[in-house]
Amino acid sequence: MALRGVWQLQKLIVSYCDWGGSSRGIRAFMESKLPAFKESNPQLEVVTELIRGQHPHLKALYRNHNNRVVCVRNMTPEEILLHATRLRNALGRKVVKLRTRHVTKCPSVQGTWTTDLKF
Repeated sequence: MALRGVWQLQKLIVSYCDWGGSSRGIRAFMESKLPAFKESNPQLEVVTELIRGQHPHLKALYRNHNNRVVCVRNMTPEEILLHATRLRNALGRKVVKLRTRHVTKCPSVQGTWTTDLKF
């Protein structure tokens, strides 16, 4: 995704094993879908990395120095393309768990409004 017109994903590292069975889908992805993905995203640096004996994964490096890793073992090339597209569209921000349902900068003194008020 672009923040102020700048794509946030800098580099996508595709790690795979050349003989493992769980990497069968990512090897097919690299032959069929990866060249078109590279061509449609010229702003993105896509690197393939051979790691023997490991499950395949996609590693995304963002401009704000955060990274995300997605395991893609035993997935089809279409599912791997979907994960690569989602990583490209993400901003790279950390996921923050909200403590309450209602989030506001100016909390009400009267409390949260509900529909089951009795007069």
